[in-house]
Amino acid sequence: MSQVSEQQKVQPLKAPKGVAEYVPPQSSRFLAVRDALTRQAHLAGYQHIELPLFEDTNLFARGVGESTDVVTKEMYTFADRGDRSVTLRPEGTAGVVRAVIEHNLDRGQLPAKLVYSGPFFRYERPQAGRYRMFHSVGVEAIGIDDPALDAEVIALADRSYRSLGLSGFRLELTSLGDKDCRPQYRAKLQEFLNKLPLDEETRRRAEINPLRVLDDKRPEVREMTADAPLMIDHLSPACQEHFETLTGLLDDMGVAYTLNPRLVRGLDYYTKTCFEFVHDGLGAQSGIGGGGRYDGLLSILGGQDLSGVGFGLGLDRILLALDVEGVGFGNDRRVDIYGVALGAEAKQKMALIINQLRRTGVSADMSYGDRGLKGAMKGADRAQARYALVMGETELANSTVAVKDMLSHEQHTVALPNLVTHIRNLLK
Repeated sequence: MSQVSEQQKVQPLKAPKGVAEYVPPQSSRFLAVRDALTRQAHLAGYQHIELPLFEDTNLFARGVGESTDVVTKEMYTFADRGDRSVTLRPEGTAGVVRAVIEHNLDRGQLPAKLVYSGPFFRYERPQAGRYRMFHSVGVEAIGIDDPALDAEVIALADRSYRSLGLSGFRLELTSLGDKDCRPQYRAKLQEFLNKLPLDEETRRRAEINPLRVLDDKRPEVREMTADAPLMIDHLSPACQEHFETLTGLLDDMGVAYTLNPRLVRGLDYYTKTCFEFVHDGLGAQSGIGGGGRYDGLLSILGGQDLSGVGFGLGLDRILLALDVEGVGFGNDRRVDIYGVALGAEAKQKMALIINQLRRTGVSADMSYGDRGLKGAMKGADRAQARYALVMGETELANSTVAVKDMLSHEQHTVALPNLVTHIRNLLK
């Protein structure tokens, strides 16, 4: 039989370009960070909601805004087998609001406080911190327009970052006004922009949503708009009072912030409070999370005329920020107990011991195959086990197990009938 040529060998497949993928041991850190963020939300009374990965395309066209880059350039949209247009979710708020309306959560106790996590999808140019599939943890508090709720959401995000050990970030904050004061400001801004030599695409954006032009990162556009009128200077008395109450509460809570009147996030539904957390150690992709208030989004999507406020925290960028700051968050230990059995009979006995430990809630694994003692102990090291259980001919004959402390390397012997209780006491 002739040998298969190199060209005929099946080439291994790779993950799609721009996907944030986590494998052991990095995946344990990913889970630890995600769980820590959701834990902070649960402490504040937010309840879990699990959302579909894809939705009717109209949800995002109506809810996110047809002028946004998300809708016009970045969505993964396709026709399903029923010829329905569906889109992989590019963000979380619109889906949460749809679910709140559909399941009548806006008819119960308000605010409806919800937390979610998972992957989201945008077709972008992949680079460090910017992926086509990325992961977020988000919260939404829906049904009440109260600056104290805005302060709660912002303080929750700040506290979540600090619970991980992060410190090198800052909070940028502004107000985007509401339906009463934004139209007058919009007219003033458009009048200003119409006098500028903008390119055709930017001019079209200025007609649809002129605030988006202030968010343009190109130096030439930023220079041209340096003297543009700002929303923060044209707030109605009600919006001004809302913003001053919010900043006063943040001051009292000890949540530091920087006013950034040019802050415009990439989604059209924001009103009043708008904020972003920035980490300068990440370079161009410095935003690690943000959010704001969204008056009117529920009614746009067919619900009551109620307000909401929320945020999305980017897990992928948070992990990069932890690396930049040298913060070791999470436990790399795979199991607490690792069994090492020498010989077929000892292996059968060890399998029963490991199973019994697992049934009592102890994390445990064991060496498989025909490894010798040295190779099996390397497995215990790689698992970063706290204790190794060693069973050979002597232990089998005496119905005992040798318990080795993997940190101190001290070893003692325990009778089999007492082993489970002994291990549980050691791990307390």
